[in-house]
Amino acid sequence: MSWQSYVDTNLVGSGKVSKAAIIGLQGGVWAASPGYTISTEEQNALIKGYGNPAGLFASGFRLGGEKFFTVQVNDRSIYGKKQADGVAIVKTKQAILVAEYAAPIQAGESTPTVENLADYLISVGY
Repeated sequence: MSWQSYVDTNLVGSGKVSKAAIIGLQGGVWAASPGYTISTEEQNALIKGYGNPAGLFASGFRLGGEKFFTVQVNDRSIYGKKQADGVAIVKTKQAILVAEYAAPIQAGESTPTVENLADYLISVGY
């Protein structure tokens, strides 16, 4: 399965994610929803955020030019909100899954979809 298939089928195709991307931990977008562009600066801020959660809480982060407020950060996941919408960002061994959801979808519906895909990718070495 290609990286784009994971975005199209497992994330957006689930109906619980409105747009998604897979970013390499060394940088670079491996796959993304059509029209969903995460800049190099935004990618680097996410990668850096795992090592500096205080910075994410202090200033939030941007994806596709839109500002998110940080709700939670741990060694594996970053969760953010903007108005009624949100994002779940999950790190695997080699990549970061970025999955935005839009109202009426709630975090409790979207987050398990992203976390489960991350579990699978980790189990196969990614």
